[in-house]
Amino acid sequence: MRRQLPIFIVFVTGLIMVLQFFSPHPISEFIFTYANDFVIVIGILALPIGIFSLLRNTVAKLQSDPKERIFSLATIAGFLIMVLTGLKRESMDSGTLFMNVFQHALVPAQATLFSMLAFYIASAAYRAFRVRTVLAGILLVTAFVVMLRLIPLPEPLASWNSAIVRWILAVPNMAAKRAIIIGVALGAISYSMKILLGIERSYMGRD
Repeated sequence: MRRQLPIFIVFVTGLIMVLQFFSPHPISEFIFTYANDFVIVIGILALPIGIFSLLRNTVAKLQSDPKERIFSLATIAGFLIMVLTGLKRESMDSGTLFMNVFQHALVPAQATLFSMLAFYIASAAYRAFRVRTVLAGILLVTAFVVMLRLIPLPEPLASWNSAIVRWILAVPNMAAKRAIIIGVALGAISYSMKILLGIERSYMGRD
């Protein structure tokens, strides 16, 4: 019963959400809005669980791994500082400790992470654009033509390049994008059907 009841609830709830999508009745709209409110509530309730998991894993690293001790202490200290200073109503005002930590610690850290991500993407593109096959050559030429759009070219090269880039983005790129979206949608539908029919039970933990 402990296994069948969650599967039954998921099946009934999923079936109701599928049927309400095809019904224009006000009751159907109410069910959709009410279900979305439940999703928000569940997300809010999941936040304390995520915080508890973060602190538990950080404390475990602090106690077991000396190499990670300084990073664990920094994580716990940053968490406590942001929580304690953010409890005040005026914490969002400029000049407060909360905003100073946010602007002078979190924002530079995010900029650093995104900068490292840009270098990683550049290195990955360099490895991907090695001309070893015909398809890799086509990819390299296409990327070169698209990047030329960012360079101030003389006329009539600028107009020709702009027209070619518009065609690339509107025809082959859009076709590939739609194929990917259709594939993702079919995968989501099949995965949802497996959940509704009780084939996929990973959300229940160990089965």
